[in-house]
Amino acid sequence: MKVSFDIPEYTAEVVALGTLRLIEAVRDHVTHGGRKVRYYQAGSSEMFGAALPPQNETTPFYPRSPYGASKLAAHWFAVNYRDAYDLFVCNGILFNHESPRRGETFVTRKVTRAVGRIKEGLQDQLYLGNLDARRDWGYAGDYVEAMWLMLQQERPDDYVVATGEAHTVRELIEQAFAEAGLDWRRHVVVDQSYFRPTEVDALCGDASKARRTLGWRPRVSFRELIQMMVAHDIELARRERTVKQAGFAEAAPGSALAGGD
Repeated sequence: MKVSFDIPEYTAEVVALGTLRLIEAVRDHVTHGGRKVRYYQAGSSEMFGAALPPQNETTPFYPRSPYGASKLAAHWFAVNYRDAYDLFVCNGILFNHESPRRGETFVTRKVTRAVGRIKEGLQDQLYLGNLDARRDWGYAGDYVEAMWLMLQQERPDDYVVATGEAHTVRELIEQAFAEAGLDWRRHVVVDQSYFRPTEVDALCGDASKARRTLGWRPRVSFRELIQMMVAHDIELARRERTVKQAGFAEAAPGSALAGGD
């Protein structure tokens, strides 16, 4: 994540050490309380970074950001505590999982939110970084099912969760703007300030183990995902426009007036 380069110490404190504190609390509870706990660690495809796709559980990690490095530390904390204390700890190495609930700083939601606002005349331009970066985008609802399945197994393990299908940011933009009947070339501006100091060029997961062991498969396609998000954000922009036309101050994203989650 680009923002982790701006706040690396905070990123490590929350993502890496935050995980360690949680797992240590679980260990303490299991040791002194005698109760069994099943712990899911939210890993990230960003841990693979510069590793060549497709990436699976045996692919060497090569993070390219403070966020990716911090997630990798959290991953190994989880593995270590599982081995050392026989805790039920699963690492879900999830590739990008999106929905209308996605935060607006993430590229998918940034794009679909802008599409809605441009469609409703609330903004004109969208500023983005590397349009050639390739990502494996899936639906968050499908991925939550995979998380649940991991925790139902007899033994804890680590799993890559992904669609196995990668698209560029440019393809994401084209699909999203097309859903709204807009020409993306008239509105998208490449801004160098959004480029990372070290880029992650291509992430595409191989979820064969999850399919084989968990019986998991993604159900929502890339196109269906973008349709869902664009439809949501066009409706959100309509509400925002209505509020603005009624003479109220513009509602902040995520507020009750803006119709956020």
